[in-house]
Amino acid sequence: MNIPNTLSWIRIVIVPVFIGVFYIERPWTNELVTGLFAAAAITDWLDGYLARRLNQTSAFGAFLDPVADKLVVAAALVLLVQADPRAQVTVPAIIIIGREIAISALREWMAMLGQRGSVAVVYMGKIKTVVQMLAISLLLYRDDVGPLPTYDIGLFCLYGAAVLTLWSMAIYLKAAWPLMAMEVPDGHTDQRQQTGTPKR
Repeated sequence: MNIPNTLSWIRIVIVPVFIGVFYIERPWTNELVTGLFAAAAITDWLDGYLARRLNQTSAFGAFLDPVADKLVVAAALVLLVQADPRAQVTVPAIIIIGREIAISALREWMAMLGQRGSVAVVYMGKIKTVVQMLAISLLLYRDDVGPLPTYDIGLFCLYGAAVLTLWSMAIYLKAAWPLMAMEVPDGHTDQRQQTGTPKR
């Protein structure tokens, strides 16, 4: 256990807290939910920065960080869709969550082949994360700030995040495609059979 991993655990603990707060009907609910989500988003950046700065990178941290990130984002998107089940919110939310599932599966498969570095985080993925966190924060806040239509701006950013999500996924798939397109030579068994991993 080190500082970056502790921050990742804090991010995971925040998830049930902001879910519970989301269902509290009080005037300050939006502000508190947004603050909790923003805190989780900040720790997402901070744990990676500290891991590099303090030289505290670890295999467990590399596993825990994306898990915490996906839990926070997926939980927030599900809450937003429940609060506003219109297609305008549901469609980009499905795109973002679906992409996370697809890329996680891709990374697992590449790691099994010893090629995980081929699908490392790219710069476009980082931009997507920033826009996504901004969009969700604005949508959670909901209330207008002066003349600014916060929710509409958040919805616009959510669509931007969905586009960037598809773009970054295309980059990952392009990097992995040479291995995905390879044919298994005759006489070779399925990699999952060799390793004892059950087919799904």
